[in-house]
Amino acid sequence: MTPQRVTVADLRAMKRRGERIVMLTAYDYPTARLIDEAGIPAILVGDSLGNTVLGYETTIPVTLEQMLHHTKAVTRATRRALVIADMPFLTFQISPEEALRNAGRLVQEGGAHAVKLEGGGPIVETVSRLVRAGIPVMGHLGLTPQAVHTLGRFRLQARTADAVRQLFADAIALERAGAFAIVLELVPAPVARAVSQLLEIPTIGIGAGPGCDGQVQVLTDLLHLLPGPLPRHARAYTDLATIVSDAIRRYAEDVRSGTFPSESESFGLPRELDLDTVAAIAAEFAAQRGGDEHAPLPDDR
Repeated sequence: MTPQRVTVADLRAMKRRGERIVMLTAYDYPTARLIDEAGIPAILVGDSLGNTVLGYETTIPVTLEQMLHHTKAVTRATRRALVIADMPFLTFQISPEEALRNAGRLVQEGGAHAVKLEGGGPIVETVSRLVRAGIPVMGHLGLTPQAVHTLGRFRLQARTADAVRQLFADAIALERAGAFAIVLELVPAPVARAVSQLLEIPTIGIGAGPGCDGQVQVLTDLLHLLPGPLPRHARAYTDLATIVSDAIRRYAEDVRSGTFPSESESFGLPRELDLDTVAAIAAEFAAQRGGDEHAPLPDDR
């Protein structure tokens, strides 16, 4: 029996019940399937794939076509989770109509159930346009990685009274425009808690403390898949970088020593074929190449 798909209404109901919302990023079929089977209600196909999968320094170079490619893989893997796709840089900022066309592709071609847009006041009209067209929208305030060149670097946001006031105003504006949830990134925990208590829609925190209605983490941080230190707000639940590196080294050693593949990992001849026939065919082709017509028999004759 196919499980019932999580909806945006389900996430709002979770907030009303005081049930914490869990969200993770996924960029491919295998990890999305594992996340879905673990019962995680929401998966974000983040443009963070620019950093974690494609090796870019920022998310700026990520294209709509790349987001479509990865979103398709994730949606094919899921049966239950709500899949939200990031709208990459300059796919929604130019005009509401262009944003609608691009968001429509993520939903229609990519199979996403919702899209996420970074920013506050300047994109409120766009959010409203998408929602009116039937596309659920998740907002994103605080640190907005697509604005890295404006921000200068990734650091804590809402650091002054004016900035906190603007955060509240943007959050309320997004809610009124029809956003079903808002990601709060790198915001002081007391500020994020206050915003969460004010809004009727869920907040999903990343580096915003425990007072949000839910949490999202980048999967490569959760698994510590990439070498190097983690962001302060992340917690690694395993050290997959070490595990994977060790597995690769052991595989290479087995290939070089000849212990892989073993007999149990190889296939013998089918009943319709015998070693004499194989040897005769090998001799025939060796003669054609000008080599020894008496080709050696396989070692396991």
